[in-house]
Amino acid sequence: MKRIPTVQLCAPLLLLGAVASQPVLAAGSCSDLDFVDSKGNISLPENFRQNYTHLGSWFVPEGDASGFHDVYMDPASVKKYLKTKKFPDGAVMVKELRGAHRADYTTGANVARAVDSIKQTFVMIKDECGRHKGNPIWAEGWGWGLFSAEKGKPNMAKSFEADCKGCHVPAQNTDWVYIDAYPTLNESTYSGEGSSMMSSGH
Repeated sequence: MKRIPTVQLCAPLLLLGAVASQPVLAAGSCSDLDFVDSKGNISLPENFRQNYTHLGSWFVPEGDASGFHDVYMDPASVKKYLKTKKFPDGAVMVKELRGAHRADYTTGANVARAVDSIKQTFVMIKDECGRHKGNPIWAEGWGWGLFSAEKGKPNMAKSFEADCKGCHVPAQNTDWVYIDAYPTLNESTYSGEGSSMMSSGH
């Protein structure tokens, strides 16, 4: 499968300005991370659509990244984020990119829906301990993964700088995640207040 240029996939998983220093956990509290081996290689979580909480969706109408971008996070980390407004160590975020099909439905003309085929999947894993210093896919407090649609294939991302940073720079101030796009992480959404934040990009 032809790889979609990651610089164009800016309907990010991830939160804008100077970045606060990453907190460092006490030595005894840095346990092994799920979906990460001893060398820092990241694997794609299985069954995340069934087991993870849906945070929100992006829709990109045109270009290589066109389609639906659905973002998920493990439920325990969602609960912690709602209490602390910080992503906890070990939080796992997954963004799945699917193409779109347009047709006329009873709800309207030229309605877009997601198709079964997957273009790419992205993974971010929070690391407050700096477990894999020197590994280029670990940077800014996260591990970064990019996976093709072919099941079982390893992480295609070679480095944060080359494959991930370009899309996430606008979200530096929110821990490299575009949280304004994720109603599940915004408690005010449930009170009818909505989010006052609007990103200039994706």
